Amino acid sequence: MSFICRLSKILIVKGNIRMGLFIVFEGVEGSGKSTMCSELHHILTEIGRTVRTVREPGSTPTGEKIATWIKSGKDIVPMAELFLFSAARISLVENVIRPSLQEGTIVICDRYIYSTLSYQGYGRGVDRHIIENVNNLATKGLKPDLVVLLDLPVELGIARKSNRDLDRIEQEDKTFHDRIRTGYLDLASRDPERWLVIDSSLPITRLSEIVWSRVSDMLQ
Repeated sequence: MSFICRLSKILIVKGNIRMGLFIVFEGVEGSGKSTMCSELHHILTEIGRTVRTVREPGSTPTGEKIATWIKSGKDIVPMAELFLFSAARISLVENVIRPSLQEGTIVICDRYIYSTLSYQGYGRGVDRHIIENVNNLATKGLKPDLVVLLDLPVELGIARKSNRDLDRIEQEDKTFHDRIRTGYLDLASRDPERWLVIDSSLPITRLSEIVWSRVSDMLQ
């Protein structure tokens, strides 16, 4: 019997309680966030759960426009980055994430407030307290039930993206991305019950098993 089938049976036996669950994937560039979001979405759909997968910045008309500006802009200073990402986040939280959770939908998000803390805080040097205040205003305090950090050495992540054009932030030097990785690990250490840190160099099947083991416990 496959791994997915075994877990499906466990959850079906436990009943069909519909509660919104908010799961976020974080990590450096090339760590596999989009892949793992897709993997988890597929597993949850297979067992009959209603799932919505979104990404930051994006997944709303406003967010998509802002994402284009952020990726291609040449004169965006760190504080402007902070507020642009936050504007996209407000649109996503108010129009998609919060309503979906209220309907009992499981929401999977590719990046969230922790990307801002890591990139604009640890990476760009924007004051942490300013970022936390802006994040709280943008989300009205909405935090995920689980944050999965796909941890990967920066050089491996960069290598994974070597076959395509990089955007403005991806093109930053290794030192910048090293600071981001350090930031993520620091954030995870501050809230170990909410965070699940995984070695993202593991095979996808193993990563899926680790993530799903944690998520299935939360659904029971």
